Amino acid sequence: MKSLFILPLFILSSLFSFSQDVSSLVSEAIRLEDIPNETAALNKLKEVLKIQPAHIYALSKSSELCSRIGSREKNTTTRDAWFKAALAYATKAVSAAPMSDEANVSMAMVLGKSTLTKSGKEKLKNARQIKKHLDIALKTNPNSYLAWHILGRWNYEISNVSAVERAGAKIFYGGVPQGSIKNAIMYFEKSKTLQPTFILNYLSLANAYHKDGQVAKAISLLKTVQYFEVNTEDDTAHKAEALKMIKTWE
Repeated sequence: MKSLFILPLFILSSLFSFSQDVSSLVSEAIRLEDIPNETAALNKLKEVLKIQPAHIYALSKSSELCSRIGSREKNTTTRDAWFKAALAYATKAVSAAPMSDEANVSMAMVLGKSTLTKSGKEKLKNARQIKKHLDIALKTNPNSYLAWHILGRWNYEISNVSAVERAGAKIFYGGVPQGSIKNAIMYFEKSKTLQPTFILNYLSLANAYHKDGQVAKAISLLKTVQYFEVNTEDDTAHKAEALKMIKTWE
């Protein structure tokens, strides 16, 4: 009879221990990302996924980190391998939680980043899917600064696609939603309101303002980021890029 009580207590104790382990691992991953050390943060999240394979934050953040690490790679084979891993994590996240803003943002991110270096045709191939995931993310969480940023980037990239490429997309993919620089600016500004020190968003917004003929605004944004702290492994390069853009545009 005594064993009947011991077994449930053992199970509860084990579950509590696993919960504590996951919580501490996630906290450590967040700390490592903030340093920033994205590879170490990713490795810590992999430990989380060994314990809880369907942990939405761990899956989504792992996808995001793989996308960011991959986008810095110069070797196309290595870069594509990172994007493949990012897509796998995002797919699992969306499958486990279809309405999760984090999961859908991670999917939109990898679909976007993996096609940025491709032709207009390749960009358009994923355009509808990216927009679908962003719509879900923003419906779930209207304050997702990253979703607004990607939506701004989506509009910027789509606005650059030629009429010929659009015509081809209509034949092969059933057309593509319209994107515009005005909308790109609006969505980048929304992201800036929600996260005022997101350096990449400032560069994207500056590019959009420059394309719209608002050069003074663009340069002002690029000068502003020089006062921001480095929050990601990309930020030092982003700040250097901002200085180059200023010299080119002034």
